[in-house]
Amino acid sequence: MTESASAASVMLDCQDLTRVYSEGPQDLTVLDRLSLQVHAGERVAVVGSSGSGKTTLLNLLGGLDRPTSGRVNIGGESLAALDEAALGRFRNRYIGFVYQFHHLLAEFTALENAALPLIIRGQAKKVAEKRAMELLERVGMAPRAHHKPGELSGGERQRVAIARALVTDPSLVLMDEPTGNLDQTTAATILALMDELAKASACAFVIVTHDVGLAAHQDRVLKLDGGRLLPQSLA
Repeated sequence: MTESASAASVMLDCQDLTRVYSEGPQDLTVLDRLSLQVHAGERVAVVGSSGSGKTTLLNLLGGLDRPTSGRVNIGGESLAALDEAALGRFRNRYIGFVYQFHHLLAEFTALENAALPLIIRGQAKKVAEKRAMELLERVGMAPRAHHKPGELSGGERQRVAIARALVTDPSLVLMDEPTGNLDQTTAATILALMDELAKASACAFVIVTHDVGLAAHQDRVLKLDGGRLLPQSLA
């Protein structure tokens, strides 16, 4: 990551982002020359109707999908300039993902799932699990650390997924309905953790949500409509 990724810099910069899918004889334009900047330490909520392209946007921002045209830069690094292997390493180091569905590995414990990004990076298992346990404690899952996903409730699995996303101290966290399966108390804990990370480590957040309360808690709210992002007031 380049030196431009300072505390006062633009962490995420995408310009003229377009994603077109070919569906039979017609092309479907989901994102249309969309542009977005998010600064280090800033939290941006993205709202919009079902099918408006919110998850597609997150996939493009995280390098899980390639745009039809346009560019995505994170910390000054162009995702388009990275091959698949380099992109995988970049995601592991700088990007955290929280999906609407947890995507935990069924054969691993909560602790092993949360530590996995660090183990993939090459950290010793003992070191990785120590850091993972710290995050599990923060999301209230330490007592369930040695349980497998099949032994956890939906909300518990989501908390493990959030710990996994944050375990690498990422520069950018992308969240797809992160509090959808959480009770009010746990959701408040996650919000407090996000606030702390944004301030302490200048981590930037892009959060797709239908939760008006969650959206209102962020620094900015944008609505995805017609393939573009528009300022949205929740007042």
